[in-house]
Amino acid sequence: MRIKSHLLAFALLGGLHLATAQETPETEQKPNTINQQFEDMKESSNNFQEYKVVKRTTLDRLQSNTQDSLNAFKVQVSTFDDQLEERNNNIASLKSSLKETKNTLEETRANVASISFLGIQMSKAGYKTLMWAIVGILALALVFFIIRYRGSNAHTIAARKKLGEVEYEYDDFRKKSLEKEQRLGRQLQDERNKGIKKP
Repeated sequence: MRIKSHLLAFALLGGLHLATAQETPETEQKPNTINQQFEDMKESSNNFQEYKVVKRTTLDRLQSNTQDSLNAFKVQVSTFDDQLEERNNNIASLKSSLKETKNTLEETRANVASISFLGIQMSKAGYKTLMWAIVGILALALVFFIIRYRGSNAHTIAARKKLGEVEYEYDDFRKKSLEKEQRLGRQLQDERNKGIKKP
């Protein structure tokens, strides 16, 4: 499941890269960000007085690329969430194992000096050493998973923040494009009305 999610994310990002790479000349490599795509669209647009006239196909392609980026970020966030849940389960399991081991160790301290462990007689000091070694290994494993958990959590937060920024940019661009389209429509109608009034 995790591998499929990663492959899907790479496929979406690869498709986005190929779609936008065709617009950029081979001699000039620009960063393939949504902001750069906006800049490219403005540069390739025609001028109408103080407005920019954007081709519908260019706008649709940019919308599609933005949606692909959003989908890729959502897949990445979902993958991080799955990994986070798996690590949380591992940490809970390790904590439970560590608690059981500590309880066993405390019970053992009350026993006699000679202790039978897995059918082997050993001294109390040797048994304590073995138990503390197991506790130490479990504690190290717990620390390792806690560190991995924090790192994964940081990635998830960063991905969610990036997703929010992209969605905000997309909504803002859509609103501005709609306003420009409405203004251009009104201005075009005004020009037509002026043309009709002239003899």
